[in-house]
Amino acid sequence: QVKLVESGGGLVQAGGSLRLSCAAAGGTFSRYVMAWFRQAPGKEREFVADITRNGASTRYAETTKGRFAISRDDAKRTVYLQMNSLLSEDTGVYYCAGRHAILTDQLMRTTTSEYAYWGQGTQVTVSS
Repeated sequence: QVKLVESGGGLVQAGGSLRLSCAAAGGTFSRYVMAWFRQAPGKEREFVADITRNGASTRYAETTKGRFAISRDDAKRTVYLQMNSLLSEDTGVYYCAGRHAILTDQLMRTTTSEYAYWGQGTQVTVSS
């Protein structure tokens, strides 16, 4: 059983920054590709970024590229999302997700059904 717990959300002004964390308990964290998704009110949950095993590759949605940075610390069993230059449209609940993957799996998977493990979410509100 894998449990993911997000933290770090909050209220921030447009142009500001936040750093989200997602701590994993159970399972073998280093064997998972980890990702962040977000869901705005009334909208579908959407892919934000992912990071492969050992952090070799990071990929981003076009809307977050250049502003957000995903990273991981396998020793701490934690994945991070540094969010800079925040916009009002970044407002939503941010979810951490994980999936098993072989070491050579370099495919970017952006749909929710491809991830087996989910956190409960953390609210990010960007005021304009």
